[in-house]
Amino acid sequence: MATERSIVILTGAGVSAESGVDTFRDRNGLWSKVDFRAVATPEGFAADPQRVHAFYNARRRGLAGVEPNAAHLALARLEAAWQGPFLLVTQNIDDLHERAGSERLVHMHGRLAAMLCANCGERRDWRGDMGVETPCPACRSVGFVRPDVVWFGEMPHHMERIYAALNAADLFVSIGTSGAVYPAAQFVQEAGRAGAHTVELNLEPSEGVGDFAEAIHGPAGSVVPRFVEDLIAGGR
Repeated sequence: MATERSIVILTGAGVSAESGVDTFRDRNGLWSKVDFRAVATPEGFAADPQRVHAFYNARRRGLAGVEPNAAHLALARLEAAWQGPFLLVTQNIDDLHERAGSERLVHMHGRLAAMLCANCGERRDWRGDMGVETPCPACRSVGFVRPDVVWFGEMPHHMERIYAALNAADLFVSIGTSGAVYPAAQFVQEAGRAGAHTVELNLEPSEGVGDFAEAIHGPAGSVVPRFVEDLIAGGR
């Protein structure tokens, strides 16, 4: 496949899991241990902001103990080699894609290492802890700072840009996703209707595997680098 063509990559928890990042929906994932309604909804934040901050502060600190794996590095290598339009859409809120070298990417579910002020709308990178007493660096109000992550019931970020890329894509690749979370679960159908070749790279068949023209199953750290090298070499 010529490197001038357009690619959209979607990544999910299965990519970062191999770096040791906790998943959400797996049998032993975070939502099997913590009630998502308490820590990942606007209502939960309103009811007990200290608990929500403590949950995300612990996860933010945990980023220091993980590193990008072979799948992250391969996707950054593909981006650097690709001359045509390229967009990496990640559902993950960690920063492993950036640390691997990816630049043409969007975080549709927000970023753990960022803050949002619910009072003035300010967004900034944020590496340390935050709490109910943290003032907004822009408007200086207290009690409105929260993690810049998309909670249940909120609209994912960058949707207009994502759909524009899907509708112009020649190749859509979904990596490490369950196929159960919307709207991302519908991206393969959107890209397919636009004429893109669609590929699933996943540890096991996702819920939506039947919507893909091609599927390759195995650990992301193994299948993604092989797929990328084949693509760069023109074997696809």
